[in-house]
Amino acid sequence: MPSFDSAGVRIHFEDQGSGPPVILMHGFGASARTNWGEPGWIDFLARDYRVIAPDCRGHGQSAKPHQPEAYGYAMMSADLIRLLDHLGLGRVLLMGYSMGAMLSLHLAVSHGDRFRAVVLGGLGTGEGGMADPGRRESIAAALLADDPATITGEIPQQFRRFAEANHNDLKALAACMSRDRPQVSPELMAQLRTPVMIVIGTKDTLVGSADRLAAMIPGTQLVTLEGRDHINAVGDPKYKQAAARFFASAPA
Repeated sequence: MPSFDSAGVRIHFEDQGSGPPVILMHGFGASARTNWGEPGWIDFLARDYRVIAPDCRGHGQSAKPHQPEAYGYAMMSADLIRLLDHLGLGRVLLMGYSMGAMLSLHLAVSHGDRFRAVVLGGLGTGEGGMADPGRRESIAAALLADDPATITGEIPQQFRRFAEANHNDLKALAACMSRDRPQVSPELMAQLRTPVMIVIGTKDTLVGSADRLAAMIPGTQLVTLEGRDHINAVGDPKYKQAAARFFASAPA
């Protein structure tokens, strides 16, 4: 994987295929390879697009600072803008999943002129719960626990298991989790003019329903994946087909 220096932090990224560029942003505790490569997204999209999938700071093969001040959505979004500038790209297609979807939404608000269309996967109004300092603190504590058996609460336990299964740097992830997350503001959502599609599983209890979020964003398309949860929705063929149609219809 190639890499570049983003204001002193090394960011690795996948770069495959040719054609209009598509940027893929992975979820918390995942990586470009586990979120997009293994479920077949990169190969699928690379038939028609240039697919660029970075490892967010603290994840995958990118640098992993242990200081909380190295993270936050403004900092991590800036990495993506610097990557676009590094590659000489103007307007691109963008898709994020879970944390990557929150980053993508933040980017659509703050740098809407850089994105032709945005797909938000695994994102619902329940994701606002991750802005709750209590929840973030419990997950960060679970990531740092010396003995996983001492972790209480199903969600912190799930995050710890997922982080370990993907061989993450737990201190880096805890630092990332501890940073404030932007609130979903109806006023800001109403100002979005970039075409948006939201994709979510009907059994995604982690982030909840996407109905309210979709209603906030003018013209949003909402795709629900029957029987899918937060983990297995990303590999659903219906998701791939919907995203491909949406990207094909995006304005130049």
